Amino acid sequence: MKNIKLVIEYDGKDFNGWQKQPNKLNIQGEIERAIQEITGEEKIELIASGRTDAGVHALGQVANFKTKTKIPVEKLAIAINSKLKKSVIIKSAQKVEERFHSRYNCKEKTYRYVINNSSQGSAIFRNLEYHFPVKLNIEAMKSAIKFFEGEHDFKGFKSSGTSSNNSIRTIYKAEIKQENDQILIELTGNGFLYNMVRIISGTLVEVGLGKIKPDEIINIINSGDRTKAGKTLPSHGLFLVEVKY
Repeated sequence: MKNIKLVIEYDGKDFNGWQKQPNKLNIQGEIERAIQEITGEEKIELIASGRTDAGVHALGQVANFKTKTKIPVEKLAIAINSKLKKSVIIKSAQKVEERFHSRYNCKEKTYRYVINNSSQGSAIFRNLEYHFPVKLNIEAMKSAIKFFEGEHDFKGFKSSGTSSNNSIRTIYKAEIKQENDQILIELTGNGFLYNMVRIISGTLVEVGLGKIKPDEIINIINSGDRTKAGKTLPSHGLFLVEVKY
């Protein structure tokens, strides 16, 4: 039995998230189906580094599965891709040690939230970024985002569907970049609560509008009060960029 690690890219627009669900198009189920077709194995269990919600995209999701297939590992990505929708691609496949677990062995993840801050938005990229036409103060947002770095209790930055009782997480790096009309919010941490990145991004938009001052962020974090943070921004602007082990 071989343990195979996959790095996966997907456009989440047409999917009901990563997790397998009956009668709903999902990424996990699509990839498992493709693997079963090429290997002839009846049962494939694909374990991801974490679930992404409906509409969320990935540039570097990681998942692993066990298989007895004799297909050479260097040909697995091509073989699986031949059975997948064009909106999902296996970027790489490699054999890893038997104990490797995509979720439990994960050390850090990087997420990116993309805001189009132009007046008209984009027809082509409309499903890959959140259009916000009111001009935002980037410098204020850059000052505010640094308050999220470090270990904090992010209870005020999670949605009610969070399964974990422990809301303490560490953000190793938090930064904002600007590329023409795009504002890129990037967070790297040891883990994220349900909708945490989208709520942080919504809070930073409030800062950009002048509704929240940058130095008020730490008070909002310490309060643990969800109502003091910004709104949850739409899922289609969010990308899982990278997972490290």
